Amino acid sequence: MLERLFHLTDHGTTIRTEVIAGLTTFLAMSYIIFVQPAVLQAAGMDFGAVLVATCFASGIATLLMALFANYPIAVAPAMGHNFFFAFTVAVTMQVPWRVALGGVAIAGLIFILTASIGLRERLIVAIPDSLKHAIAVGIGLLIALIGLEWSGIVVASPGTLVTLGALKSPPTLLAIFGLLTMAVLMARRVTGALLLGILLSTIVGLATGLVKYQGLVSAPPSIMPTLLQLDIPGAFTPSMISVIFVFFFLALFDSVGTLVGVASQAGLMRGGTLPRARQALLADAVGTVIGAGLGTSTVTAYIESSTGVSAGGRTGLANVVTAALFFLSLFFFPLVRMIGGGYPLGGGPVLYPVVAPALVLVGTMMMAGVRTIAWDDPTEAIPAFLTIVMMPLAVSITDGIAFGFIAYACLKLATGRGREAHALVYVFAVLFLLRYALLMR
Repeated sequence: MLERLFHLTDHGTTIRTEVIAGLTTFLAMSYIIFVQPAVLQAAGMDFGAVLVATCFASGIATLLMALFANYPIAVAPAMGHNFFFAFTVAVTMQVPWRVALGGVAIAGLIFILTASIGLRERLIVAIPDSLKHAIAVGIGLLIALIGLEWSGIVVASPGTLVTLGALKSPPTLLAIFGLLTMAVLMARRVTGALLLGILLSTIVGLATGLVKYQGLVSAPPSIMPTLLQLDIPGAFTPSMISVIFVFFFLALFDSVGTLVGVASQAGLMRGGTLPRARQALLADAVGTVIGAGLGTSTVTAYIESSTGVSAGGRTGLANVVTAALFFLSLFFFPLVRMIGGGYPLGGGPVLYPVVAPALVLVGTMMMAGVRTIAWDDPTEAIPAFLTIVMMPLAVSITDGIAFGFIAYACLKLATGRGREAHALVYVFAVLFLLRYALLMR
């Protein structure tokens, strides 16, 4: 049966190899189980329900990738998307999280419906490479900034907006320990470095009393606080148009970039194209709609799947193993609550010293694209820089993308190089300008 489903012989792999690969991928990406509830809790969502939604959505979407496309590429709520959902949409724009989930579902449905007309392919071609890379870098900086704030390494300051925090405070020292530990493990190419760093920080936190033991295993918490709580009608408002566009836009480029990157590493590309790419993107999109119904933000293919590919994974059987482990994780809620819980400072912010260092290092992983930006061409460099810098400073992925598109269109036209930009770039630039002119205060 496994041979018929996954064609193991044709891909030169075995059941044992695929099982090891699936376990390896899970270890590399399982930090999302701890991070996702902590992030969406900031939007007012129930911690336990988000945990269950995350495990179910990840498991289901990863299985869909296995069955639709037969790829060893796992799927889970995307870092960056969750911060956009929680901090830009829910906190900054004050959009109720139910409406935000409705926007996620609509973006996923658009993703599915546009498969037959080639819109996704046109968008991939239309967006300049410099902006594609800048968006990933900017999201990385935003994630890192949140991680530094959650660590207490940087804090709010009236004069300069941010400044160095109290580095000698116990929770911040624990976060610094975790950051150094994860960094060393990553530098030594240890599989699951972030997860191991989180677990080691938890042990130190327990020994010092900063983390309170709450048990290891229990029945899963209720998913009812978020199950089918999405408000799709409420998402059909003018202010949500740009939000839905960003949800769709980020899902598109995250999915395509990860699929191509991991597939290239696995030797699955054929003549520069990815076989069954449409099926793989469909798995992402269906997973996103299901995830929104369950109560979690956009799901997408995970670059950490490359660790499983390095371990020999070549088929969807590896994904079956990864999905099974996500489902099994449901029964470790006390452990997740203990690790992802906050440490309140007297009258000050709540710190998350165990999971925060992982965010900082996820940010470093997303910086690689800065190398490929044409910094010697101002019409490419300035829009890319504005995209990168506006995301963390405005705490908004939308505004970073908007500034980048507007600057790109203006500079290309001003230098007589307007034909270098696709027509869709100008369309988006005008739409973003209208958003600022009509919808912003």
